[in-house]
Amino acid sequence: MEKLARDSISLLGSTSNKPPLDSGPRLSSMGAVFIMLKSALGAGLLNFPWAFDRAGGIRSAVTVELISLVFLVSGLIILGYSSSISGRCTYQAVVKEVCGAAIGQLCELCFVFNLFMIAVAFLIIVKDQLEKLCGSLYEVVTGLPGSEMPYRWYTDRHFALVLVCMLLILPMSIPKEISLQKYIRLVLNNTDLLTDLNDWSDGSDQSSSWASIFSAIPTICFGFQCHEASIAIYSSMENQKLSHWVLISVLSMVFCLIIYSLTGIYGYLTFGKNVEADILMSYAGHDVLMVVARLLFGISIITVFPIIVLLSRSDPSRSIKAFERCSRYLLTILWITVTLLIAMFVPDISKVISVIGGISAFFIFIFPGTSPRSPLVLTTWGALTLVCGAFIFGQSTTIAVMQLLHKT
Repeated sequence: MEKLARDSISLLGSTSNKPPLDSGPRLSSMGAVFIMLKSALGAGLLNFPWAFDRAGGIRSAVTVELISLVFLVSGLIILGYSSSISGRCTYQAVVKEVCGAAIGQLCELCFVFNLFMIAVAFLIIVKDQLEKLCGSLYEVVTGLPGSEMPYRWYTDRHFALVLVCMLLILPMSIPKEISLQKYIRLVLNNTDLLTDLNDWSDGSDQSSSWASIFSAIPTICFGFQCHEASIAIYSSMENQKLSHWVLISVLSMVFCLIIYSLTGIYGYLTFGKNVEADILMSYAGHDVLMVVARLLFGISIITVFPIIVLLSRSDPSRSIKAFERCSRYLLTILWITVTLLIAMFVPDISKVISVIGGISAFFIFIFPGTSPRSPLVLTTWGALTLVCGAFIFGQSTTIAVMQLLHKT
């Protein structure tokens, strides 16, 4: 397990055209599925119950998931095939080789912007958990409900978030290589999200419209997105037959579907229309299990954040060795500062996920759909994928802008 965790970091951080793991053992089938799941599963879990509510209920949300699964799997298959014919081993390199330099530059921009918005989402999650943890601490010390805690500048969640960034995230993000990550374990237990199910609603589906159903798509794209890492994983497998890669892709996405669907169903049945965009915020602050879950999830996010920073500055072709240290410090401080400022003023994670969902459409739909193919069936499917990706990007971006501008 520890080796697979190190391999996943190596795969995600690889920017060269050489196989990321060519100096060591190749990935087994189980290892490939594990890293695919590790790349996909994450903060998206917190938003799925809210997405089920927005989609109009369980039936509508699961239907959208199943339809999306066809495009998700086909995108992974196309990317694996493109890697095999191009001889490239990273997402950006494959897109540049197959689709041309211009599309390759667009892919690099989308990659960095996607990392940036994920970093913002992570800080919003930390901010939310800090608010609940402060309330829980107040309740333990005073015996009064956390909702009655008087406002003090030193108990404000924004101040606490600034301290976390300065004292924890920044020191871990500054080093050139984040060797600390090799000692980190998976501290998030997904079953913690499914506890305290004693107060179920009736679970009946709401009346849904097309607009409400489509509102779940950004969360699905964000949650199932592992396509950027898929090419590096495919290039490092022992068995690189396309038929075997199809099996790996299907298994990975089906496992993700099961985990996300269970989380969405249980969260939606527990809280119904009152579910928060961050499911952990729906649980009471005094619940011991949820206090532990918040602590573990917060630690997980804080330790993963430096990897996001590392990936954002990992383009060796554009760095000047003489100024490497200075530029690394400057870029890291600037990255954390800007993401922190945005996270402080965005009310909840759903706004950011709408943006990430739109960018994810490029990696899941648009870039795989632009790969040149001669057979008519594949060309038609590529065109359909492009249209769907363009629609999802436009719809998700529009929703994000409207939510950010809307005053409630």
